[in-house]
Amino acid sequence: MRYLPLTPDDRSAMLAKIGARDIDALFRDVPKEAVVSRGVFDLPDTQGELQVERALSRMAARTTAAGAGPFFCGAGAYKHHVPAAVDHLIQRSEFLTSYTPYQPEIAQGTLQYLFEFQTQVALLTGMEVANASLYDGSTATAEAVLMAQRLTKRPKAILSGGLHPHYAETVETIATLSGEVVRTPVTPGQAEDIAALIDERTACVVVQSPDVFGLIRNLKPIADAAHAKGALLIAVVTEIVSLGLLESPGAQGADIVAAEGQSIGNGLNFGGPYVGLFATREKFLRQMPGRLCGETTDAAGKRGYVLTLSTREQHIRREKATSNICTNSGLCCLAFTIHLSLLGEEGLARLARTNHARASALADRLAKVKGVSLITPSFFNEFTLKLPKPAASVVDALVEKGVIAGVPASRLMPHESSARDLLIVAATETNTDEDCDVFVKALAEAMS
Repeated sequence: MRYLPLTPDDRSAMLAKIGARDIDALFRDVPKEAVVSRGVFDLPDTQGELQVERALSRMAARTTAAGAGPFFCGAGAYKHHVPAAVDHLIQRSEFLTSYTPYQPEIAQGTLQYLFEFQTQVALLTGMEVANASLYDGSTATAEAVLMAQRLTKRPKAILSGGLHPHYAETVETIATLSGEVVRTPVTPGQAEDIAALIDERTACVVVQSPDVFGLIRNLKPIADAAHAKGALLIAVVTEIVSLGLLESPGAQGADIVAAEGQSIGNGLNFGGPYVGLFATREKFLRQMPGRLCGETTDAAGKRGYVLTLSTREQHIRREKATSNICTNSGLCCLAFTIHLSLLGEEGLARLARTNHARASALADRLAKVKGVSLITPSFFNEFTLKLPKPAASVVDALVEKGVIAGVPASRLMPHESSARDLLIVAATETNTDEDCDVFVKALAEAMS
């Protein structure tokens, strides 16, 4: 028996109170193509638990796990080796069961690792302050745009065509309600002239580096152009390991950095949960979303940790809050902190060099395959190939040979004609020489 506490009269009274015509009016902001009509789901009849387990097991058996063979997918989520110590430590009960540290006197351990996490993120990004994490990179980017609109009191956000399409769509969904979002044309393997679009109405420019095609962007001239017009530069990083080798966004003039931290400490996990990183300049601290952990001393002079600048408006007066994200990916950011602590500064730099070397060697070999060309002139561990036939069909053909060859750009941007023949390939420390050999051979056969 279903439990439906509200009667039709209750619903009518609620709709009348908020001024909505009917239930469908509550979902008017959802695109029509995303709305499924009632009664169209072709679902089986009720089954017992054992039958459901067997059915789901058969479905799962059709999936090729990332570690089952040569795997070269990236495009915002990357396969890196996570030491066994990470999973062992985060499953300790005091970490696994902890949530929001409202009572600092009994949550010192949680607050300490959040403080250390913030310190690591600030150092990585070259910024002065970082928060205690957000949901993921895409929502962190949207929060950065909202923050820039508040700081500048301007409506327009300019998104680079090289920004990951999922990030761009998230920004449009959230930030369009408070301003205007403009996306520049997609120019695979090239840096568009985004500075020319900045005007007196621009709150921020959002640029990803390395971008969705793997291209490393020089942020300095964009930052200078934005600052000259009173706008802010938001730098987006989806592959955080790249900052072990590349100049930090802060050193290049970024005002806000929004990033995805999945690459460190967190496996692919079938798409999540991941961990959003957010850092900015100290002068913008009070407009930073999320929460911040601080270090202090108690009455006896002993070091202690507290939640600071996490106002009650974040939780109970949403219309006055800097953000309506009232939690963080706590266990994921702990995994990030543990893994990065195990690596250390030298270990991260060594890991980054290994990734770049692996990707460079693979790109050179794949570019020699007949009909294949490399369109990304500078990259970290991800690059884009132009193929003589649709990339999606090539990926399907290589799957039959046991190779997960990468992500067809058309899957991320189906309406972009220039993406049809592009294949985005990522290579990390997890790819062996044998993996690369199999990939090169399979692609050559597919192109013949």
